[in-house]
Amino acid sequence: MGFNVDVGVVPIQRRTEEDRRVRVQLEVDFVCNLGSKRYYIQSAYRMPDEDKFRQEEASLRNIGDSFKKIIIVGEETPIIRTETGTTIMSIYDFLLKENSLEQ
Repeated sequence: MGFNVDVGVVPIQRRTEEDRRVRVQLEVDFVCNLGSKRYYIQSAYRMPDEDKFRQEEASLRNIGDSFKKIIIVGEETPIIRTETGTTIMSIYDFLLKENSLEQ
């Protein structure tokens, strides 16, 4: 597709049980760039529950820009847009649908 693809890191601050602030880095699986277009992509084999969804979306939720954020799963699922603006789609839609990144 012509994109330059990198791995991304999102630094965040969390509080420990002792109420200390610690810096944590969350990884973004793929950052795809082409001209002025950018897509942040997380991949997950399955997302069977809310905990797994929160884990996969954590890095995307903490990115401070408005470029498209996508979670690709390895099982059939309808294309969904979450309340936070993240798109969830199956690997089949991602690979086989023309313009899948624009969904």
